[in-house]
This record gives sequence, structure tokens and C-alpha cells, in this order.
Amino acid sequence: MSNILVVEDEIIIRTALRKLLERNKFSVSEAASVKEATGKHDLSSYDLIISDLRLPGAPGTDLIGAAGDVPVLIMTSYASLRSAVDSMRMGAVDYIAKPFDHDEMVTAVKRVLSKATRAAKQPKSKTSSHAISGMIGSSNVMKTLYNNIHKVAPTTATVLVHGETGTGKELVARAIHDESPRAGKPLISVNCAAIPETLIESELFGHEKGAFTGAASTREGLVAAADGGTLFLDEIGELPLEAQARLLRVLQEGEVRPIGSVESHKVDVRLIAATHRDLRKLAQEGRFREDLYYRINVVQLTLPPLRDRGRDILTLAEHLLQRFCTEMDKPTLSLSPETIQAVTTYTWPGNVRELENAIQRAVILCEDEHEISHDLLAIDLDLVKVADDEPSMPYAAAAAMVSKAPPPSIPPQPVNEPNEDLSLEDYFQRFVLEHQDTMSETELARKLGVSRKCLWERRQRLGIPRKKTSTAK
Repeated sequence: MSNILVVEDEIIIRTALRKLLERNKFSVSEAASVKEATGKHDLSSYDLIISDLRLPGAPGTDLIGAAGDVPVLIMTSYASLRSAVDSMRMGAVDYIAKPFDHDEMVTAVKRVLSKATRAAKQPKSKTSSHAISGMIGSSNVMKTLYNNIHKVAPTTATVLVHGETGTGKELVARAIHDESPRAGKPLISVNCAAIPETLIESELFGHEKGAFTGAASTREGLVAAADGGTLFLDEIGELPLEAQARLLRVLQEGEVRPIGSVESHKVDVRLIAATHRDLRKLAQEGRFREDLYYRINVVQLTLPPLRDRGRDILTLAEHLLQRFCTEMDKPTLSLSPETIQAVTTYTWPGNVRELENAIQRAVILCEDEHEISHDLLAIDLDLVKVADDEPSMPYAAAAAMVSKAPPPSIPPQPVNEPNEDLSLEDYFQRFVLEHQDTMSETELARKLGVSRKCLWERRQRLGIPRKKTSTAK
């Protein structure tokens, strides 16, 4: 059973969250402030800390440093989205908007705990995981990738880089080459999908004069051009079977025979191959040579999709924004809260390449001198992240902030503690009834994360109009 510490000054929220988590088989402790949390509890004994962003005294983000390796999930109002993003930069593992949906909170908690469990099971590596020039990201999946690059780069092993389109597989190949003893030699990059099938063998292995129609002169192939260095074959799954047989000979015998030649030439080439396809499945279907697959699959590096890279998404977006502003001689722009929400909740099927294009497009079209609005990204916001057990950026801010269910038939009376089935509408009604005599409308709206107009409209819909009392602030 996982141990969770809830740090929240509003007792109605804290109690409801405790009961929700206990109902889902978690062990829960409570604190009303950072001071109480650090003074009465051993933070290292918990598996997760859930804290409100705004607390009396110190903010909830102060727990991030105090908690050490224990993940901290920040709760915040929708209106404080930018502050929530700042907390992510400070090291919060996730954030969730208030008022939160029960399923949304439970899913976020399970996702964070699952991710922490997987990370704890991974053995500590003796190899440095420092960042690599040209690659941006400090998420755990990227640190693992950096670590593996540092391990394999000094060797002569063939590397197979697997990743979705647009994740930056060529950057990985360049990083391996630059950290290898071959760094002073050429890195030849070939996109196998971009060369016509009739020309691919000639391009890779060269040809003799008159070897085929149009071969007016002898030509050295790209494999020979990479002699002493590194050959990067992107989308190797698109390589025709005939060319695969020639490539296998290069890897096994260390020699290349141009088309039309009777002599082979020795070459010293390190191969880095990349693909977004399942080569094992292709081999089983007879569309990729099985012997070549096992020959190139010595060390396999997996480049994570952008949706699994956590806070790296925002870091990349801001880096690209600054870059394009400089290139286009525009004033320094920032991302609006709505744009941040869009960037961090979209699935990015085109990965870094799609993000780069979206930011570039937004900078070109932006007429504002300060902020990029989310509509300029021109992305399909229906493609938001689906909650699962895989690492992902927060999707909570994209969830609906108000339940669409009919208003509950609860008599308007003060309640000290919520029942176990507190819904969003229940929470709103009970919170207003509990605090409307001691808080102004502005304070109520701020606590609930809505505008004063929205607060008034929901009052009317739920039948709890404002009561003027002498104790109201």
C-alpha cells in the first residue's frame, strides 16, 4: 500500500481528498501547511506528496526540495496555470487543476506512483547522464538515453535507433559519432526512404562506368565515402532486399563491391541505423532480411516520443520560441497560459518536428508584441493525452473544470465535512456554503479557480444566492 501525504489548508478539500484516496486503497496522512508537513512528518517515508500551491506561510513548491526523491504533485486553480508550470520547472512531478474530478485525481496519482516505481527498479548507472550538445531535455527518459549514448559511443558496436517520426534520430546518430574515436572522420547520413529503389544500390555502393544505362563514369558510393567514419542509414526498413544483401556483406566482411565491378574494396565503417518500423515483424513477414536484422541489432536505443518526455515539452517550446524570435528579428515573446495548456496536453503525433513547425508558424503569424495565443499553433486540440500508466506530461489542465451533471438536490445548509461521494458540484456548493459568510466573492472565486461572473452564474444555477451578513468580508 502506497503512503501519501496530503498538504492542504482547506479542511473540506483535504478531507474529501483523504477519503477519495483511502477508498482507492492508499494510506493517507494530512497536513495543513508546509511547516506542519516538515515538522510532524518524515517526508522521506512517503511515496507521494500532494500539495496545494498556495498555502499559509510557505508555498507548496517548498516541499519539492524538502522531499528529496519523493515526487510532489501540485494542486492549483485553473487561473494559476502559469504558476503551476513554474512549479514543474522547479521539479514538481505533475500538477492538477482544482476543483478536480475524482477519476482524474486517482489516475494522476496512479500514474505518478507507477512512474516512480519503474524508476526505482532501474539500477543506478556508473555512466554520466549529462546532456548532449544539440539535444534538449532533462526528463528521466532523456537522461537514460544520454547515459546509453555515452556508453555505446566509444565502442565500435552497430547501433539501431528506434523512434517515431520527428523524434530526432539523426541527432542521436550525430551524438554517437561525435563522442566516438571516429569524430574526426566523416559522418555520412542517408535517408533510405528518400532515394528511388532503382538508384539506392548505386548511391550506397557505387558503380563502374557502363554498369547500367546512364552510368557514364565510375562513381564511389556513400559507404566508401564513410570509410574510417560513420554511416547513418535512416529508415533502414525501407531498404530493398537486394541492397540489404550488399549491406550485410559490408558489415560481415568489411568490404564493398561497386555495381559492375569484379573487385571488392576494404572499408572501415561503423553503422548506425534508424527506423520507426518494427524490423522484427518485417523480418517475420519476409520484408526484411532476418540475418541483417540480427546483425544490426547489437545495441538498440529507443528515442521517446515527445508526449512521454514530461516537462521537456515546455522547455523545448520555449527554446524554439526564443530561437525563432531571434531569427525573425521579432521582440521576445512568451507563451500565454492557454498556449502552455495546449502545448503540454497535446499528443504531438509529429513529435519535435511538429512542435518546431507549430512554434515557427505561431511566431510568423503573431501580431501581439508580448504573447503567443494558442490559436496560432493551429493544432488539433481534440488530440489531448489519454491517461495511462506511461510517463506523460500533465493532462489535468485540459480537463473540464465544471461537471456537466445536473445540480444535486442537497439542501443549502453549512456542512463541516464532505461525504465520501463528493462530486464537483457537491464540492462547489459545500465550499460556498461553508465560506461565503467569511469570504468576499473575489476570495471565493480565487479559491475555486473561477471568475466572479462564473461564480455568480453557478450560484444562480444551484440556487444558492449570496446572503448579505454582518460577518461577511
